[in-house]
Amino acid sequence: MKRDEFGFVLPNLYYQFLSEWEEIDPYEIGDSGICLYAKEDLQERNETYQIEEVEPDYFMIGQEGDLAYFIKKNSDDCIYENDLGALGSLEMKIVAANVYDFIEKVLKEEL
Repeated sequence: MKRDEFGFVLPNLYYQFLSEWEEIDPYEIGDSGICLYAKEDLQERNETYQIEEVEPDYFMIGQEGDLAYFIKKNSDDCIYENDLGALGSLEMKIVAANVYDFIEKVLKEEL
């Protein structure tokens, strides 16, 4: 997998996470209900939810029901969240410094 496979440069730690996660199934974070998409699903999920049209600076990497998680394109490693029904109208909220911090916070039930 190339760092710019999706038309932008993936953040360093998220790229590392995808490189380590070689499964074709989503990464389920404990029993939280939150999943991070496998690299094979990323493009399809972003197209299905029309992320490019409503939030062109962001790329969806996972979700829990209507709550979605994003990285910012060509940016740092921060993880953002937003309600899928409010995309384009509510500002993205930073929830973690990087994907590993995000997983740790979810497992500790800090999110």
